[in-house]
Amino acid sequence: MHVLPTSAGEAPRSPRLSPNIALLGCVSMLTAMSSAMIQGLLPVFLTRVLGASMTSVGLIEGAAEAANSFFKILSGVASDRIGRRKPLVVVGYTLSAMVKTLFPLAETVSTVLAARVVDRLGKGIRDAPRDALLADITVPEIRGSGFGLRLALAIAGFVFGPLIAIALMRLSGGDFRLVFWIALIPAYLSIAVLLLAVKELPFTFVSSQRRIPNRKDLAGLPSRLWWVIGIAGLLSLARFSQAFLVLKADDVGLEATFLPLMFAAMYLVYSMTAYPFGVLADHVDRRLQLALGAAILISADVILATADEIWLTFVGSVFWGLHMGATQGLLGAAVADAAPGHLRGIAFGLYDVANGVAAFTASAMAGVLWTAGGPAAAFGTAAVVATAAMLMLVFRRLPTATGTCV
Repeated sequence: MHVLPTSAGEAPRSPRLSPNIALLGCVSMLTAMSSAMIQGLLPVFLTRVLGASMTSVGLIEGAAEAANSFFKILSGVASDRIGRRKPLVVVGYTLSAMVKTLFPLAETVSTVLAARVVDRLGKGIRDAPRDALLADITVPEIRGSGFGLRLALAIAGFVFGPLIAIALMRLSGGDFRLVFWIALIPAYLSIAVLLLAVKELPFTFVSSQRRIPNRKDLAGLPSRLWWVIGIAGLLSLARFSQAFLVLKADDVGLEATFLPLMFAAMYLVYSMTAYPFGVLADHVDRRLQLALGAAILISADVILATADEIWLTFVGSVFWGLHMGATQGLLGAAVADAAPGHLRGIAFGLYDVANGVAAFTASAMAGVLWTAGGPAAAFGTAAVVATAAMLMLVFRRLPTATGTCV
């Protein structure tokens, strides 16, 4: 599946990505498209249609993210224990798709709260096993390419989803519920692709050492894994919620109608660069590439801290997306290379939770800094944190396909 067979005397051909990776990417893209169509309109739907307060909106999002983070570790451990990834991936995507039916039917804020929590719970169940499955079906030499390709397709859904929602809102005269109903189509298509097309390798082929993890295994996770998680967490601290990109655009005077373009620009660049940078991560020193990604983030933060014109804010958003493309696939591949095969589920769960906690902390800090000193204080501090992450790379290399980290 991965390395093409050769005749006697022929040099082995280059390994190729499994078709399952593109299929997993399509599943992620369809789900992201559905989620973006709903989430982009949900805050306004809550306040205008259901009469919710801004406090209620904040509580709903906070509860949803809490459910997401908690279940990532549990599902990662579960996939390691049963030696299977796909069943939990199917459960997570199916749960998210089915509960989305509540959004167009919702008449109360509590219904939306329940739907958002269960939707993110589904994401928490699927993410760690999905990334472990991706690592299982990709040979180490091209793992960066595999993670980059899935990310590129997944992020494309966050570009197309809002554009489709905007078009539907204009055509329907602002019918929120109609958009929510149509958003169910890609959600259920993603389940069909997952069930019918995505294949999981027998675990005996993936790892002959797979066994039920115990406390000793978890306590003995290699230091190189914690190194990757630490650097990723620092970068997340320097890259708080993308909502602040919109706030910055509003601060410099961009019309409200065009504010979503900042999101679209960031996600478009992210999607277009994730795969090329994933391929690059398989051929260069990952430390150098991650340092480049950190430098791009520092540039983005500095631009956004000082920008007083719309075009400069747009450039900062583009740099933000470029940083994501340069680093996220690489970090996923590094986690896969650092973790023992039978503990990849828990490794990705820990990685996701660390990023989630860091992102939540960063956003809370950014809000305080913004209130005290405006965007310059928020983005300026983020640039300092990104610099600290880049300096960490001086001391140790990132794990490679051989598992080394020196």
